[in-house]
Amino acid sequence: MTRREALRTIGAGFGALGLAGTVAKAGPLDPKRPHFAAKAKHVIFLFLNGGPSHVDTFDPKPMLTKFAGKPIPTGNLKTERKTGNLLASPFQFKKCGKSGIELSEILPRLGELIDDVCVIRSMYADRPNHEPSLFMLNCGHMMPGHPSMGAWLTYGLGTENQNLPGFVVLCPGLPVVGPQLWSSAYLPAVYQGTYIPNNEKDPEKLIHYIRNARLDAGEQRRQLDLLGKLNRRQIEREGADPQLEAGIQAMETAFRMQAEAPQVFDVSKESEATRARYGDTDFGRGCLMALRLVERGVRMVQIYFGNGQPWDNHDDILIHRRLARQADPAIAALLQDLKARGLFSETVVLIGGEFGRTPSVEVSGLVAVQNGRDHNSHGYSTLLAGGGVKGGVVYGATDEFGFKAVENPVHAHDLHATILHLLGLDHTKLTYRYSGRDFRLTDVAGRVIHEILA
Repeated sequence: MTRREALRTIGAGFGALGLAGTVAKAGPLDPKRPHFAAKAKHVIFLFLNGGPSHVDTFDPKPMLTKFAGKPIPTGNLKTERKTGNLLASPFQFKKCGKSGIELSEILPRLGELIDDVCVIRSMYADRPNHEPSLFMLNCGHMMPGHPSMGAWLTYGLGTENQNLPGFVVLCPGLPVVGPQLWSSAYLPAVYQGTYIPNNEKDPEKLIHYIRNARLDAGEQRRQLDLLGKLNRRQIEREGADPQLEAGIQAMETAFRMQAEAPQVFDVSKESEATRARYGDTDFGRGCLMALRLVERGVRMVQIYFGNGQPWDNHDDILIHRRLARQADPAIAALLQDLKARGLFSETVVLIGGEFGRTPSVEVSGLVAVQNGRDHNSHGYSTLLAGGGVKGGVVYGATDEFGFKAVENPVHAHDLHATILHLLGLDHTKLTYRYSGRDFRLTDVAGRVIHEILA
């Protein structure tokens, strides 16, 4: 006889009724207490997938101009493809804000807000190719099969709005690797990211079958209640079934989403002037949706810049200018509106890609135009803003050519540990037992970067 069967039998079933009452009161996505007082409640991750070039955006290197067309004096570090001589940035850098942080001319709007931003110039990755670096930055491991940061956050904290998913992923198509980047893996399935293809403007098309054309809300509620009773009986008879329980939660969330999701994803509810500031692009609409989602209590929103790897400019780094025309106004508008709506102090905004790019030109036979850069895992830049992060500061540095992090190197584990800390979570204590060991987002590493905390 199982424990559940015993509880159902002993005392005319009062034990089971008590257990059922306890379970009903605490859903897996209900808000949970953090380990300690949190500075932030939400995370917005603006993922510039493909690997933007730090030496053309956030990390000026005058030595690239001085030695342009010459071999790097220190000798090339290992890169994924063959590279040649140093390539000067085609973009000018200028000091911005009261802090005087230098940014590229292709990011003028972000430059106006740089005093609210922390620029980490000493990030590094373990591999110079997309898949393991994407997994590491999203899931804390280079191999697939581990939960994403958004899944860990909703597992640890739940979410504040039960009518919407706790973790939302916006992308017009799919990035390299795809859904495994927002998977819950061995965590319960209820914590995985809800994928929304934000290339659609009509909110009714963003989420397929969000409305039931045949049944009204009352009839749907009666059906769900009946299914709930049947499912609970099976759980009592057979024991815990994580897949079944995740399915129950998914149906309940989908039912509740009918009331709120069409409204929150309908950016036409915002003024025409507001929409214009973000830009009529997939990324711009994604940033505006992210604002509206965190405003309604969603724990984490991740926006991928585009399908595939748009910032992967091996051939011609000048493509960065076109990409920045879409990214710059949307990022700036998001930061401004988070402030205007009183959300900036409680929302961590993370901006960056999976690695950087080489200061030397790519000369492999795979490129048609030799004016681009190869992947660089040895040093690159990432931005943090809001949610208890110091603004107007630069942390760490790469060498004089921008090839390798040499001052205060920061790994993805350190970045994850810091973000969890801002949300009141001790990264060493946020664990889940699976396959005989306790797993965590930061594996067995990670250091909170206290120097950048306000």
